[in-house]
Amino acid sequence: MVHYIALYKLNKKASEEVLEEMIRMSRTRLHRINEAHNFRSGRSIREENKFSFFLSADFESLDKLKMFQDDPQYLRFDSEVVQEYTAECRELLYETEPGKDPKYS
Repeated sequence: MVHYIALYKLNKKASEEVLEEMIRMSRTRLHRINEAHNFRSGRSIREENKFSFFLSADFESLDKLKMFQDDPQYLRFDSEVVQEYTAECRELLYETEPGKDPKYS
């Protein structure tokens, strides 16, 4: 099982209202994609954190993550929301099964 986390730094266009809409849109659009399990999105609770918005989900494998990222719902969210309102992204991947070699994820 692979855990994916994407941290986003917002650009100057992203107001507090836009951030709220980003959270709503991510949950509406991305939650429908079957490959993603335990999908989460939200905002930072600390103002000093430069990454104000995040997405996270579990995937059975890296192939399933790729399928998620190729899904039309994700691509639409990426083009309409992520590219429009974010300035930077940091993606993190973790293997969550003890004893499993990450290269086989």
